[in-house]
Amino acid sequence: MPVKPPPGAENMGKPGFYTVKPGDTLIRIGLETGQSWKDIARWNNLDNPNLIEVGQVLRVVPPGAVVAADTGVVTRPVVPQAVGPASTPLPAASTASAPRTASSAPAATAASVPAPAPTPVPAAAAGDDDTAFIWPASGSLVGSFDEARNKGLDIAGKAGDPVLAAADGRVVYAGAGLRGYGNLVILKHNNTYLTAYAHNQTLLVKEDQSVRKGQKIAEMGNTDADRVKLHFEIRRNGKPVDPARYLPAR
Repeated sequence: MPVKPPPGAENMGKPGFYTVKPGDTLIRIGLETGQSWKDIARWNNLDNPNLIEVGQVLRVVPPGAVVAADTGVVTRPVVPQAVGPASTPLPAASTASAPRTASSAPAATAASVPAPAPTPVPAAAAGDDDTAFIWPASGSLVGSFDEARNKGLDIAGKAGDPVLAAADGRVVYAGAGLRGYGNLVILKHNNTYLTAYAHNQTLLVKEDQSVRKGQKIAEMGNTDADRVKLHFEIRRNGKPVDPARYLPAR
């Protein structure tokens, strides 16, 4: 008997589509593609966003958007949907497989390291959304960016210290459903940039809520971490970039 292909198999390999891998959840796919998990669920008509399977091919750009085949950049984005009322965070469960192991989570670094000198941000590509970020916490840097081992910066502090939105945006995730990140907030700033704030003690915002630059969105903690710290990521089109290149000198 022929094997039934996974849903969406006809779109495998096309720009703007993502093939589900072992360990994936819709939350992780959203982070990796720079989208809200709710938008991905809506674009793919998923009645239950927890029911995804390995090999399934999902649309990860708005219907009608034009995607550059070489870079994956959306060159004709659809206007983002209006902000709605707060909603319940997505449960952590997924039928794709068990969550990824901690080895794929941000690396923990105990020793204090000096903050790298900021370097100019590359010129914005066509259709890029310029965003001026601020530091989300005031503590010392205890972990620098490493594309393979640490996809952001680790900022030290005390339990309960404020965690601030690095720019205006919309909360696309608030919860603890992504292993290795603890209590996590993800903000979508525009069609290009997401920021992620991990290991929090308390979350002060809900999904679909609009926030302003400098607004307190969480309190620092050590959930799923070896010490109290904020793990902060900037994602450009879903790809982690060195936040030090985008943040002002301090």
